Amino acid sequence: MTHQTQKEKPRVKVEKEFNVPAQQVFDAWLEPDMLSKWMFGPDVREEEVVSLHTDAIEGGTFSFVVRRDGEELDHRGTYREVERPHRLVFTWGVDQEAGDESVVTINIKSTATGCHLTLVHVMDPKWADYAERTREGWTYMLGKLDTILK
Repeated sequence: MTHQTQKEKPRVKVEKEFNVPAQQVFDAWLEPDMLSKWMFGPDVREEEVVSLHTDAIEGGTFSFVVRRDGEELDHRGTYREVERPHRLVFTWGVDQEAGDESVVTINIKSTATGCHLTLVHVMDPKWADYAERTREGWTYMLGKLDTILK
């Protein structure tokens, strides 16, 4: 049995089946109108969307600003890979933290009835205590996405 060292990065994995084409699920990760329905906003949690911006090309950035409890939070990152409609890789950080140490990889495989999404979020070791909360968050949001796409 291996013990997790301080330098190992926590890895969260979530999988979800969708009964819609891969392209539809992929686009939901990049379109601000869709993001405001399943990832951010009052339909997802107690927050207000301030602004959602994406430049969905390799090397492009995103900024998702929300207001929670009177405080603005900027979720931001850089797209490392954009391979429509099957693969999306981006860094993830909040506010001043660049997020380069936290990377989210989305793989979407077409199936006979739609597609299968696998999300892997490799986190900075300092966020290790939030790994389970992160898994629960992604699971919840993918459930919201599934409901919206039906």
